[in-house]
Amino acid sequence: VFVRVGSELRGSDLAGATLIRLTQEDFILPGLFDLHAHYAVDLYGEGRVDDDQAYPTLFLANGVTSTYPAGEIDPVKMQALRVRIENGEQVGPRLFNSGPYFGTARQGWDQEITAGEIRSEVDHWYAEGVRNFKAKGIRPGHLQALIDAAHSHGATVTAHLDSGYRNSVNPRDAIAMGLDRVEHFLGGDALTPDRSAYASLVEMTPDMPEFGRIAQLYIDNGVYFDATLSAYGYYGERDPEVYTYFEPEMDYLTPEARAAVESRLPREVNQQFERIYWVKRELIKAFYDMGGGDLITLGTDHPSWGEYFTPFSIHRELHTMVLAGLPPAAALRTATINAARALQVEDRLGTVEPGKLADLVIVTGNPLSDIRNTRHLHTVIRAGTIYDSRKLMDSVKGKLDVARAGGPD
Repeated sequence: VFVRVGSELRGSDLAGATLIRLTQEDFILPGLFDLHAHYAVDLYGEGRVDDDQAYPTLFLANGVTSTYPAGEIDPVKMQALRVRIENGEQVGPRLFNSGPYFGTARQGWDQEITAGEIRSEVDHWYAEGVRNFKAKGIRPGHLQALIDAAHSHGATVTAHLDSGYRNSVNPRDAIAMGLDRVEHFLGGDALTPDRSAYASLVEMTPDMPEFGRIAQLYIDNGVYFDATLSAYGYYGERDPEVYTYFEPEMDYLTPEARAAVESRLPREVNQQFERIYWVKRELIKAFYDMGGGDLITLGTDHPSWGEYFTPFSIHRELHTMVLAGLPPAAALRTATINAARALQVEDRLGTVEPGKLADLVIVTGNPLSDIRNTRHLHTVIRAGTIYDSRKLMDSVKGKLDVARAGGPD
């Protein structure tokens, strides 16, 4: 990357350099991370289709230069996708593979699996390049075995947890085991083991002593929290501030997918998820105010939801965080340096500074004044390769198939 300061062009090697002309309205950001970015590859459910072409292209076109799938239904396919992107055979973001789910989210998961067998799986996937593992629907003993095995390699573990109900794992107990990151909700003492986490979450408020205790536990132990705010909002009555400003994403659908979406009747509001959306907004602001801002990461958890198209979701998630009360700069950190630290790659990604990889996004309009300006991007740079965002988007118009309705993963 070279920068012109006045009349001087600064850089280590100017031979063959490409000059990007910017105006005073342009702003350079670090490349964005989505730490809960499910690809449309071998997804569950009737009517699902693989899409390993349009999705990666649209991720990059939207400024997402790094993704973590947070659980892979078909880890072999996802490894192959990463290799194609790394070899330049396909356009797409960096892909930090998670390997298979550990727990009942994996089809055919053996509840009698031993700690030794879990370690063998971790050893295998670590050798394949996985550095950050994902658990969902896992029992306490199995989670401890996974954490121990991953940590022996210097790898991390994130988990979609519950309340302790029916032999699930409460985040409070997972943190004591050494868990590195938690998906979706903070949890803790407010999630009672006599019912599911969702049933308890609708009653949580920031002033509950139980919430204060669990939030402080995250902070004291440096545990990251991936909020996925807008994912839950989809199931409720959509917040018009989040859903009215974005460009028509229907243009990117195949004709068949577009017809399916347009003919679909409006979904009945899920009252529980509607409440959870607003609760999560209150809690993330309280967590930030307590000093947890550096531990919040951005994840979209799409394409889990119907017509909510994953590559565009990064902008809605940023906007939702600001609506929750985070300053725009703090929201941007969730998708940049916080995410890089959570994946242990902050030495080369997450900020714009000498010595780091050239993953950059150039937008028109200051996102610190209006976070929605992240949507006005025109240039994406990944590993020093320059892409015209608009050309990338145009290349896959009419090629995106719809992910059928699923659930939080």
